[in-house]
Amino acid sequence: MNEILFLIHILVVILFLFVALRLGKNYLLVFAAILALIANLFVIKQIDLFTKTVTATDVFIIGAIFSQNLLQEYFGKEIAIKTIKITFFSMLFFLVMSKIHLLYIPSHLDTTHASFQNILSSSPRIIISSMVAFFLTQRLDIYFFSFLKKIFKAKYLPLRMGISSIVVQFIDTLLFSFLALWGIVDHIFDIILFSFIIKSLVIIFSASFMKLSKYFMKNKNENENENEKIYE
Repeated sequence: MNEILFLIHILVVILFLFVALRLGKNYLLVFAAILALIANLFVIKQIDLFTKTVTATDVFIIGAIFSQNLLQEYFGKEIAIKTIKITFFSMLFFLVMSKIHLLYIPSHLDTTHASFQNILSSSPRIIISSMVAFFLTQRLDIYFFSFLKKIFKAKYLPLRMGISSIVVQFIDTLLFSFLALWGIVDHIFDIILFSFIIKSLVIIFSASFMKLSKYFMKNKNENENENEKIYE
């Protein structure tokens, strides 16, 4: 069941990614930030996938990377850098709010505090580690993706996204696993190895759909006009 659900999960994230792209850059920016946040929240859950134990967040991480790549591809490097800053700020806010939330003394009628404590108690370490890994690898992705765009003369988008994402995710997997999961999860080296394999498979599978992104992309001027209306 996990393997089937995993495939459905990938397709659903790709669908929402294309819908966000169709709606405009602000939607895609927010989508990237949300993916990064829920990846940090869901990372403590371990699942069995293809007989190995991994975390349940690889699809979200790849979705965030692809969102950023599409922002850079269609709207420029500056909006991709802005996305990193907004996501970083959102992670910091979530970290502070999760700690404050746990400080409240629950009512004797409350039945949820133990669950929140179980989920959020490790959030500071996870989010701080993720913020470090996120900032370093996302910045690397921006410049490496830009380099590949020049090398390939702005052609072969799926290939460029695939190469950039695989390189970046190899570094991200190492950094995040040791900083955030060491001592928390069992079989960390299995998680590192298999997580990277799974991420690579997700990247290869998802990148093949990215050539369809141009069909979801509205005229750039039309997008800019709609984005301006949002702020009016």
